Amino acid sequence: MIVRTTAEITGTERDVAAEDWRSKRIVLADDGVGFSFHETTIAPNTVHEFHYRNHIEAVWLVEGTGTLTDLDNGQTYDLAPGSMYLLNGHERHQVATTTKMRMLCVFNPPVTGREVHDETGAYAAPADT
Repeated sequence: MIVRTTAEITGTERDVAAEDWRSKRIVLADDGVGFSFHETTIAPNTVHEFHYRNHIEAVWLVEGTGTLTDLDNGQTYDLAPGSMYLLNGHERHQVATTTKMRMLCVFNPPVTGREVHDETGAYAAPADT
């Protein structure tokens, strides 16, 4: 059994932050459960592009508002607490926040926690990390 709190992750190597986002990586590949689980917070009035070519990601928004745009077809979705999106086709996408957004994210395959987004917004394939 694994029990962790976001408080104990704060300030450790599992707490990854940039200028306008933060990801607390609660479950990682070395936990050996086949997925990773993160709490991600994105600052208000920011725009981020991602393209997880090597991972499936499920996102559940628990706080805040914004939009999700599928960059492959231009379709835009409003996001609010209770919204979930699943990137099961490795879609290139953009998240634009209107307020601070806090979301819970699951990645498969799991990330190691050391990944950084490359120039396309992707994480490297698991064998490359």
